[in-house]
Amino acid sequence: MNNRKMNITPNTTWKETTPGGVILDAGNAEDFKTGDWRAMRPVWHEDKCKHCLLCWVVCPDNSILVEDGKIKGFDYDHCKGCGVCTKQCKFGALDFVPEE
Repeated sequence: MNNRKMNITPNTTWKETTPGGVILDAGNAEDFKTGDWRAMRPVWHEDKCKHCLLCWVVCPDNSILVEDGKIKGFDYDHCKGCGVCTKQCKFGALDFVPEE
């Protein structure tokens, strides 16, 4: 393998770059508490929630807990604080606050 540093410019072709690699047995995000680096977190207000599940649909981390078609809360161990769910909620049931 060539360990020289490349100077990649907008004119560099893909054939001139270093080949990528494949990691076998990399694990699964379920095995790690990936929400530890979150700077902001969603807060759910059950009294305002209509359980439309639109927030659940857009959550990229599957961190909104649903049981029997109703939201039950958040899996903060895996929520990364992207805020997509809070932007989707039209009923004011989700706030986005700094992590304490």
